[in-house]
Amino acid sequence: MKQSTFEMLDVRTPQRLAEVGWFDDLCGGDTEFLGVLDNDRRSNYAHNLDIIQTADNLGYRNILLPTSYMVGQEVIPFAAAAAVQTKNINLLAAIRTGEIHPPMLARHIATLDHILKGRLTINIINSDLPGVKEDGEMRYKRCSEVIEILKQAWSKDEIDYQGEIYKIKLKTTDPIKPYQQNGGPMLYFGGISDGSKEVCAEHCDVFLMWPEPENNIYDTMKDMVARAANKGRKIDFGLRVHVIVRDTEQEAKDYAQHIMSKFNPDFNLKDRAQDSKSLGVTRQDELRQQAGESEYLEPLLWGGIGKARSGCGAAIVGSAEQVLEKLNRYMDMGIRAFIFSGYPLKEECEHFEKHVLNNLPLATLSVVQGRTPSQEPETPLTFANLR
Repeated sequence: MKQSTFEMLDVRTPQRLAEVGWFDDLCGGDTEFLGVLDNDRRSNYAHNLDIIQTADNLGYRNILLPTSYMVGQEVIPFAAAAAVQTKNINLLAAIRTGEIHPPMLARHIATLDHILKGRLTINIINSDLPGVKEDGEMRYKRCSEVIEILKQAWSKDEIDYQGEIYKIKLKTTDPIKPYQQNGGPMLYFGGISDGSKEVCAEHCDVFLMWPEPENNIYDTMKDMVARAANKGRKIDFGLRVHVIVRDTEQEAKDYAQHIMSKFNPDFNLKDRAQDSKSLGVTRQDELRQQAGESEYLEPLLWGGIGKARSGCGAAIVGSAEQVLEKLNRYMDMGIRAFIFSGYPLKEECEHFEKHVLNNLPLATLSVVQGRTPSQEPETPLTFANLR
């Protein structure tokens, strides 16, 4: 692979580090063969907890808890139950704005954040509410207003918000103060529409991208750096991508074919997903089609996985050395967070740890950015004077 030619962009975290996360099965779909329902890997509490604890014990720094209207686990109650059975890993809880009244959402988050003692990160989701088709501009507005209310909850003594959608006045924010300091839990956000990019540039901390050829990713990052700068801000970048790593490139490619060997396009579980027709998924499909028969968007980046599942639609496929080199190229651009997955989720979590994880400069962004405190903070749920 060619040497890096990317100039690192002006990101919030200039240190060359990697917050390496994994993905949990809250929405179902964990299986050895993509497109096949797996009765032995049901998306129940025990199975999902096993994946989190495996990632936690192996040293992963974050884990995405996705949200959807599918058989599986609902994020907030699951995260609360799993919180007390994990030790070090951050939980990246996906929250769809509009589902919960914003002050009470702030209370949910504050409660979780205290249970986790600051190991909570939030993935803001701006999709339609389940069963409802909504106007895109309204969704962006609602999303922005929810975030603005959360930020008042985390940084001010009262909420006085008069928006187009929400009009809220509360004389105290004591019931919704989080454990984390200096702005509360970090907000991760993704999307390819202009509206999504503007929401992230103005309000969020990490812009999450799905896999595309490197030049495309770099162009997106440059665009987002400029958008954030126009608002007087800096942001960080993350990449959500699948991974298959083995001793050799051929072994990895063989396993990629193995997991697709039972795929039946006439019975495609992908269509059940709420986001299967979203702009982001449509873009992943277009990239795979452009790649042709090989389905490789570029060397080592295989788009075939997107035929069988919605959301992120490509995987880094290669030997340990090849995968590590590619991740270093991403870090050269300024990417600071990774959310990986592979099938089956637990087994591939172990493969990646064995081959790659400990060769990366690991860090936790909420700690680096001073959100997760090193000692117990003063809040109404710790030792602040009650009033």
